[in-house]
Amino acid sequence: MTIAFWCVFVACLLPVLTAWLSSWYRYQQFGSIDNKHPRTQSAAMEGAGARAVAAQQNAWEALPVFVAAVVVAYLAGLDQTKADIAGVIFIVARLLYPVFYICNLDILRSLSFIVGFFSCVSLFVMAA
Repeated sequence: MTIAFWCVFVACLLPVLTAWLSSWYRYQQFGSIDNKHPRTQSAAMEGAGARAVAAQQNAWEALPVFVAAVVVAYLAGLDQTKADIAGVIFIVARLLYPVFYICNLDILRSLSFIVGFFSCVSLFVMAA
């Protein structure tokens, strides 16, 4: 399996990892995790917990774009080294994204989003 495909695997884990993190914040804020109505409880989150929930939602939103970019690059026969580099850049940016989001570092969060997004765009462009 290529490095870019391993990056897809890691990207698939990111929403789950941020969900676990947001569950920890739900427990901290409410003293328990409401597993019967988790979305209602998550919607009531404030502060860092609310930002963790938002980071999880954004991880889900970024995932299909990245998966599509890696698959298109592979099918187009893009040089694997280029695809691997773009994949690693995406993963690093997306690992930093929830950290910056939860810490309320909005400019760094936006920069990490932009870097991750443009790594996907670069895969599409290089595959063209």
